[in-house]
Amino acid sequence: MNFELHKKNALVCGASRGIGLATAQELAGLGCSILLLARDEETLAAARDSLPTGDGQAHRYLATDMGDIKGLEEKLQPELAKQPVQILVNNSGGPAAGPAHLAGNDAFELAFRQHLVAAQTILRLALPGMRDSGYGRVINIISTSVKQPIKGLGVSNTIRGAVASWAKTLATELGPEGITVNNVLPGFTATDRLDELFKGRAEKSEASFEQVRAAALAQVPMARFAEPGEIACAIAFLASPAAAYVNGINLPVDGGRTGCL
Repeated sequence: MNFELHKKNALVCGASRGIGLATAQELAGLGCSILLLARDEETLAAARDSLPTGDGQAHRYLATDMGDIKGLEEKLQPELAKQPVQILVNNSGGPAAGPAHLAGNDAFELAFRQHLVAAQTILRLALPGMRDSGYGRVINIISTSVKQPIKGLGVSNTIRGAVASWAKTLATELGPEGITVNNVLPGFTATDRLDELFKGRAEKSEASFEQVRAAALAQVPMARFAEPGEIACAIAFLASPAAAYVNGINLPVDGGRTGCL
């Protein structure tokens, strides 16, 4: 199979840690030059320095907040004009936990802006480079909640579903140009975000952190949580020439936890 990504450029959002960083490292290992995007410049610089480099590779980073749409566009446009990308990995931190009926309007508006509006903004800036190069991959890291809503993540469930529908629409629109659009749905993955969710659940119940973690682990047929690099491998496949005919799908990488087909 052809996983060759030399002379390809990728923009990886949320790339300073967790799944985003693992994705940047995996794509760089396949020969891609990476533009890392996240908020904190110091952690971005360290992330860039952790990437493997080979012939012709040049990694860059851009510190910006995906919730600041105007700032995002103003900073990203010159970067993509200077070095267009063929691969776009949309990834952003999840909204705060809590039931949907208790969330304020501002929580939904912030999540919609940070996830869907930011992704649309980046897509519009990235598309010309994909078209000019004749190669395009858009991969959104969202959640298994697009198949089964997750209890206690009301705002996240809502926004992830919106992004999934946006991606499916784009897949039909851009497919004729050879640009694929797909979603990766991570299950429980050993990241800071997962620990934060478990701590929040423990604080709202009489259970300890360890008990909350054990209850979550019991839901996974493989009896372990994913490593970020395992999610990154699925993303790298979708980014590669080997996945040229894979378009418009939701790919769970969850150890079998999702209970529906």
